[in-house]
Order: sequence, then C-alpha cells, then structure tokens
Amino acid sequence: MEAARIKSLHIMISRYIFFADKVEIQDITEQTSLFVLLGPKSDQVMENLKLGELVGKPYGTHQHFNVDKQPLTIGVGNILSEGGFSFLMSPAAAPSVWNAILAQGAIPMGSNAWNKLRIIQGRPAPGMELTKEFNVLEACLWNSISLNKGCYKGQETIARLITYDGIKQRLWGLHLSAAAEPGSIITVDGKKVGKLTSYASGRKQSEHYGLGYIKRQAASEGDTVVVGDNISGTVVEVPFLSQQQPPSGSSTG
Repeated sequence: MEAARIKSLHIMISRYIFFADKVEIQDITEQTSLFVLLGPKSDQVMENLKLGELVGKPYGTHQHFNVDKQPLTIGVGNILSEGGFSFLMSPAAAPSVWNAILAQGAIPMGSNAWNKLRIIQGRPAPGMELTKEFNVLEACLWNSISLNKGCYKGQETIARLITYDGIKQRLWGLHLSAAAEPGSIITVDGKKVGKLTSYASGRKQSEHYGLGYIKRQAASEGDTVVVGDNISGTVVEVPFLSQQQPPSGSSTG
C-alpha cells in the first residue's frame, strides 16, 4: 500500500477511537513481509514444506509454523481467491522462507503479472475500483460486509441501499477487442453507462482484459458494450466476484 494511502487510512481510523478506548494504531509495514502461494500445485508445495496440515482446510484457517527454522503465520486463501495460501512473517525471516518455497518449484511472480492476474480474477483494487466514487456494494464485495453485526461506520448507508434497491451500478469483467485506457467511458447505443477502471493485456496479442462499472439496467453478462471511441467489449463474470454471496432477496444484476 502506498505511503499516502496508509496515512489517510490511519487518520480515518483514528477519528473513531474514543478517549477511553485502549486501542493503538501502528503502521507495521516495515516490520512485516507477505508472500502468496497460489496455483494448481500449491497444495503439493505445502506438503513438501511439511505444512500439509492446512491443505483442504476452510478459507481463513491459519496456523503458526516454522519454515527453515523461521517463524511465520500461514492462512488458507489470498486476496485474489479462496484458494492458495498467504505467508506472513518478519522481514528477517523472508529470505529463508522465500528460498524454501522456490526450492519446491514455485515460480516468482512480478508486480505486473500480479496485477494482470488481479484483473483477470476480478479483484477490485484501491485507487482503481475502490475509490470514493464507488461504494462497497457496487464493487460486489458482499463477503466483506455484515448485515447482522452491531453498529459500524457505513452500516446505515449499506442497509438503505439494500432495503430500497439503491445499487445503481456494479463491477464487471470485460473482454476487450483492443487495448484500452482506464478511465475510458463505457457506452451502449451511444449512451454513457459506465467507466473502465482497470486494463491488462493477455498472453496472446489478441487478449485484452478489463474491469469496469456499468449501470445495472444497461448491460449484463454476455452483452456487448463500447469502451472509449470504438473498442468493443463483452461483459463477463469473473471468478473473484462470482464468489461473493449477496443476501437472498437482494438484486445485483
């Protein structure tokens, strides 16, 4: 996370800490390292590392382990999907753990490849899909909210949106005919219906992927839209968003 976003997040959270609360906010970015292991051979890598206790466990399950004599916490799932595993450790432990994972055949992924996978999977990102311009329900992050929990920031707004069917747009995946610039307008029959928020090229020259917000009544899965001046796009469901579970009776299409 960028330094500016960390600072703004710190300020926002601090506003909701009461004087008598025994709570302290601290940025521990420099004291932590996070690795993500994902892909069809993730379970085998875990078994080879003697970490097989977590294989097959529910999303969110986590345990403390030692890898190459270095302590770390491993959880089931990652920010892109409910599969794979997340490794949390100190920076001092990171080199040994990293080398141990690579020794089992894992392939390093750079930031560009990670962002490309994020877009293909359909994971909203801060500064792109997650901004003040869009709300959490438009981003389809249903698994990230609670409709039964006690008071929390934004609860009344979320409840009203659901009760009065106030969700005006939603996030979709897009298969594009050519490269497109994030921020480009999405139209149907010449009318503005949304905005492209992320773009990534695929492995093949003909593969182009995007994420964008589209008005609910304007288009849905399988429909064709125009991005920018003349780029054709097909609206598609994406894996991450398809895993989100809206409450029964709510309308999200």
